[in-house]
Amino acid sequence: MNSEPPPQSTTQQSLTLEPNDARHLTLLCGQLDTHLRQIEQRLGISISARGNQFLLNGPAVNVSAGEQLLIHLYAEVCQGVGLSPESLHLQLQQSGLESLVETAGDPSVEAIQLIRTKRSSIKPRGKNQQAYVRAIKHSDINFGIGPAGTGKTYLAVACAVESLLEERVRRILLVRPAVEAGEKLGFLPGDLSQKIDPYLRPLYDALYEMLGFETVDKYIERNIIEVAPLAFMRGRTLNNAFIILDEAQNTTREQMKMFLTRIGFGSTAVITGDATQIDLPRGTQSGLTHVSNFLDGVDGIGFTYFGNKDVVRHPLVQRIVEAYELHEDTTTTLDKTRR
Repeated sequence: MNSEPPPQSTTQQSLTLEPNDARHLTLLCGQLDTHLRQIEQRLGISISARGNQFLLNGPAVNVSAGEQLLIHLYAEVCQGVGLSPESLHLQLQQSGLESLVETAGDPSVEAIQLIRTKRSSIKPRGKNQQAYVRAIKHSDINFGIGPAGTGKTYLAVACAVESLLEERVRRILLVRPAVEAGEKLGFLPGDLSQKIDPYLRPLYDALYEMLGFETVDKYIERNIIEVAPLAFMRGRTLNNAFIILDEAQNTTREQMKMFLTRIGFGSTAVITGDATQIDLPRGTQSGLTHVSNFLDGVDGIGFTYFGNKDVVRHPLVQRIVEAYELHEDTTTTLDKTRR
């Protein structure tokens, strides 16, 4: 008896992209059509291009996904969103074949506006990132909770930069708790500012990418951008500011309450963290996990929860996160069995 699965039906689909703009088409296809080859490899189809005319061959469902993806990418390129092998890889990796068809034709995906910064336009990927950005635009206090690599901090910084450039706020404050992941601050060289800087480096990197080195340094010198440890927030009231508290899983209950009560008029606060990477001393409850138990659902406060499927870094990062969760779940089950 023949148990081999039936062969997939193949199809040929022509596609015309408008407007017929040579520069935008070149950006879409990549140098020497590298972007098209990348899509071919991921989807298992072939793509030939002549001007704005494309011909796709392969399994019917894959060709449909490829057609929707090309339409989606070209619309982004025409809006000024940059496309590189790295960003295309991340979009292909985070979407998956099934989601490409679903999200490319979903009007809610296109409804979200670009986040415009000085040096680039940023578009949130996937439904959770879009929900996160919508919440930031409509709520005064927002929480982004989930694993590393889901864009929580990067999108928050982008929204902060956009708000500053559009003069909706007067300044940006970037805050982190100075909790050591195995290291002791006292043994690090330099003064307090130099000791803290390594913990704030991801925030600096995002700012430099969006505004440029000279602009960031000028804004920091003029105190338009302030980067500080959480302890420096005590006793302050922050009006007309965009405040980001990063790595919030390493706040204590008292620190979280202190931070949330600093928010003044005309301000937006975004709190990000990963509840699986808490570096607090054993027995100390995280302020992030504590407030998520009773603030979720409060009017004016938004919560967005990211999962493994939202990871937009190298595909290994998603697999590492999933492996850790599986190991921890197995360990917990074994511990309960032994008791």
